[in-house]
Amino acid sequence: MPPQKHISVRAVATCDYKDWRRLWTAYLEFYNSEVTEDVYETTFRRLTSNEPNEFNGMLAVDENNKVVGLVHFLFHRHAWKVENVCYLQDLFASSETRGQGIGRALIEAVYDEADKAGAPTVYWLTQEFNETARKLYDRIGNLTPFIRYQRG
Repeated sequence: MPPQKHISVRAVATCDYKDWRRLWTAYLEFYNSEVTEDVYETTFRRLTSNEPNEFNGMLAVDENNKVVGLVHFLFHRHAWKVENVCYLQDLFASSETRGQGIGRALIEAVYDEADKAGAPTVYWLTQEFNETARKLYDRIGNLTPFIRYQRG
């Protein structure tokens, strides 16, 4: 395992588009997905809007000020709770930095934001084959018995 680097996590800023897009494109490619230019632009605008109830984004930055990871998350209502809950939608660390604590730092940063917002729950999904990430998730979260369905 490579040596642990000093990682800081901060909110996505409008000046981060190039780095954010590089990482989100790699994330989408990992899942054999792609999005249109309109989705890239709309998603980035949402992440940087500072509007309540909009998507949030954070970036992991190494000691050389290189952006090496991203996370997207959203607070939303839940019928079984008074408080909002937090959905962590996208999490990605660049391939050359995996195993250096970036995923953990990003998840813990989302946990901190959820605590500040009074959201008692943070949840996320991953694909069954994503064994590397699931090793982290098993240490930092609780596997639930739910199976996901969707239309189309």
